[in-house]
Amino acid sequence: MAVTVKECLELQLLEIEMLLTMFPKKGEMNLDEDAVPGMQRYLRNTDGALPPQLEFSICIDVEEAKVKVELQVLLPHMYPHVAPQLFARSNALRRQQQSQLNNRLTSHISSLDSGELCVYEAVQWLKDNSLPYLESSKISSGSASKEVVVKETLRRMWIYSHHIYRQELRKKIFDCAKKLNLTGFCLTGKPGVICVEGFRENCEEFWRVIRYPNWKHISCKHVENIETEGSIDNLRLFCAFEDLQFQAHGDYGLRNDYHMDLGQFLEFLKQHQSGHIFQILFGVEGKLSDK
Repeated sequence: MAVTVKECLELQLLEIEMLLTMFPKKGEMNLDEDAVPGMQRYLRNTDGALPPQLEFSICIDVEEAKVKVELQVLLPHMYPHVAPQLFARSNALRRQQQSQLNNRLTSHISSLDSGELCVYEAVQWLKDNSLPYLESSKISSGSASKEVVVKETLRRMWIYSHHIYRQELRKKIFDCAKKLNLTGFCLTGKPGVICVEGFRENCEEFWRVIRYPNWKHISCKHVENIETEGSIDNLRLFCAFEDLQFQAHGDYGLRNDYHMDLGQFLEFLKQHQSGHIFQILFGVEGKLSDK
């Protein structure tokens, strides 16, 4: 059954009330004084215009660093069934560190189940994970602060299966990759090949989900870990999660037992700087025929 805007706004009010009780001190949570009354008026009479989207900020103490991180929040009318807009900032964060922190926060929130209230989860995540991104607050007299360099790791997993046919399995693969902000591809047919790239923990979660409960004839053939001081997006070989379907050989249409054109697959890999993976997946060196 479709979720209504009214139901979403009611959930948002419940979350705001909970947050206000958890952050009661002045300056901890900044919310326009008419925001909640305006939403309550709309819920009493939904014939009128929608109220403005809820917008507020929460000041978070990162005690180990004795620094505050501010979480800025904008809730779309269909939140929690649409992701909130979240942005963390602090005067103690360099631009690069701030970008890295927000990328990780977005990735974590996107991994949660749709429909979950997640602002408090974002607050807790920032409390637990901000410290590595904050530069030291102790500045020696007459010297500049030393910047803390936070390195990120892109993981790329190459997964081989005897075959990938079933539509429900393919849907599970694509839904999971999208939810975890992973790029790569799924090659349907016989054999089946999946490549995913993104944050390490998201790749591991993808591998856990698609294997469960008992997918036989599947193995992770190769894992790449690439460290960077910048954004992992600069290291991705794929800009989206693609559906690969090359010309099939065999009795396609009569039964689900058809082989994909591996020559076309090898060409695809080489176009994405991954030709060496062919031998890892299939045990033979890939060669393109002369044209």
